[in-house]
Amino acid sequence: MKLTRRDILRQSCCMAAAVGTAASFSRFGLIHALAQAPAPAPYQALVCIFLFGGNDANNMLVPNDTAGYANYLNYRVAQSSGGLALTQGSLVPITSKTQQNGQTAFGLHPNLPEVASLFSGGQLALLANVGPLTQPVTRAQYLANSLPVPANLFSHADQQQQWQSLELDGFYKTGWAGRMADNLGGLNTGSTFPPITSVAGSAIFCNGTQSQPYAIIPGTTPGLSGFGSSAASTARLQALQQLLTFDTGVSLIQAASSITSNSLTESKILSQALAAAPALATTFPSTSIGSQLKQIAQIISVRSALGLNRQVFFCSLGGFDTHANQIATQQTLFSQLSPAMEAFYNATVELNLAQDITTFTMSDFSRTYQPASDGGSDHAWGSVQMIMGGAVSGGDIYGTMPVFAPGGPSDVGSNGRWIPTTAIDQYGATLANWFGVPSSDFATIFPNLANFPTQTLSFLT
Repeated sequence: MKLTRRDILRQSCCMAAAVGTAASFSRFGLIHALAQAPAPAPYQALVCIFLFGGNDANNMLVPNDTAGYANYLNYRVAQSSGGLALTQGSLVPITSKTQQNGQTAFGLHPNLPEVASLFSGGQLALLANVGPLTQPVTRAQYLANSLPVPANLFSHADQQQQWQSLELDGFYKTGWAGRMADNLGGLNTGSTFPPITSVAGSAIFCNGTQSQPYAIIPGTTPGLSGFGSSAASTARLQALQQLLTFDTGVSLIQAASSITSNSLTESKILSQALAAAPALATTFPSTSIGSQLKQIAQIISVRSALGLNRQVFFCSLGGFDTHANQIATQQTLFSQLSPAMEAFYNATVELNLAQDITTFTMSDFSRTYQPASDGGSDHAWGSVQMIMGGAVSGGDIYGTMPVFAPGGPSDVGSNGRWIPTTAIDQYGATLANWFGVPSSDFATIFPNLANFPTQTLSFLT
């Protein structure tokens, strides 16, 4: 699989962190949270899986009734004719509890059998046609340019940042997970370890005004490498620590030294906690996303040692920019994603935390309904996302499906770029509400939420 420039940058970020400071960015602070010390809160975690490149949701979730599939086949065109339509017999059948466009019969991509099993078992829900929105907008309003829409639509870089930050004007400063962490109140009072952890490099999603994440390369031991127990090694470590406390008078150097010093402390805390933890019995697939989710499960298993009642995690799977050869590429990616998600859910059951951990997906955008050349598809807008966990009201499709007709009422143009019917702000606010973030803080975290009459959805109990 080819690596994109963005993939390389993310991996480089992780490598630099591992070599220098065991991959921690800067000291996490809940400054205003320390004023109160309520009784310990029950544990909860949010786990974000970002599908970089723009996952084609039109082939992830397919209408499976006679008329719906015929319409799908008409526009997506059979693979034998150079199109993208999956054969109806290959789909994994699922039944939604509620109707979408008058029907409940759908099929998931054939390489998502574990996801389908979780859906049918009630541990996974789907959210239809969600994307960045400043406010509700119709096709007529979009074409007339009469209402504001997110800047630079259909751009990878911008849509990735908008999904993570909810800042839709093209200026991306903080992420909504970071802003949630800024507003956790006393839920993590007393902890010296950051409640946000990335196992996929740097991500604006994790950055708040006061809050910054801890980052780790999956499968590595937190802490500096190259130091042993010999006298010479001990002397070198002491020299490094002295350098980090040296007052240079230069604010930039002082800030970097503080970040490094804090990361060393945090890495030591995590390393000691993980070393004392029993191994998980759950078997994870030996893939990138499998390793990331395994690392997250291991960190969750030592939550008490870290003193955390709330944690947010960020992981990712790249390669979804399928301008060509989409069928084979998506098959490969889904065959990695689906068993990894099932393994992670099984790990939450093993940890007796299935009700307390909610996993959710995000992606740049979906892709055009009509195929592009070379067996691929182009950038689009509204997409389908997955939410998994014991607290999820699963086995159902939430939101509102588009009308699957290029040039129709749900399309911004003529090739099937669906206008979202649910905003990311609503998606995030539902997760934050379950997570225990006060609704009084929603305006700060979700800047567009007030523009939508329904602010939270019902996919979580």
